[in-house]
Amino acid sequence: MAGSGSWRTPRGCDVYWSEYRHCKSLWSRFHHYYTYGTSPLCQQWKDDYGACREWEKTHSAHAKECLQESERKRVSEQRSFTPVWEMRHKPPADWHMPLNQDQSQDS
Repeated sequence: MAGSGSWRTPRGCDVYWSEYRHCKSLWSRFHHYYTYGTSPLCQQWKDDYGACREWEKTHSAHAKECLQESERKRVSEQRSFTPVWEMRHKPPADWHMPLNQDQSQDS
């Protein structure tokens, strides 16, 4: 990305607007509250949409910096989550053996 003329936004402006609308939807708010116990924070999506539109109109350096910083923050937040399941590097040794159907399962 040599110059500011060749730089493109990480996502299309429509994607930022779509994410904002999804975040503000009743279903999304309910799901986020049920999962995390708080309402989702949607303002960043709206700010990113505004910065994206500003970049498209004026190629403002400030808008470019805002979008880059926001995307960096999103990526670092995604990387901070630990996986729920431990990844296997090879299958269990007895994967080909039939399951023991005779024993009752106590759940």
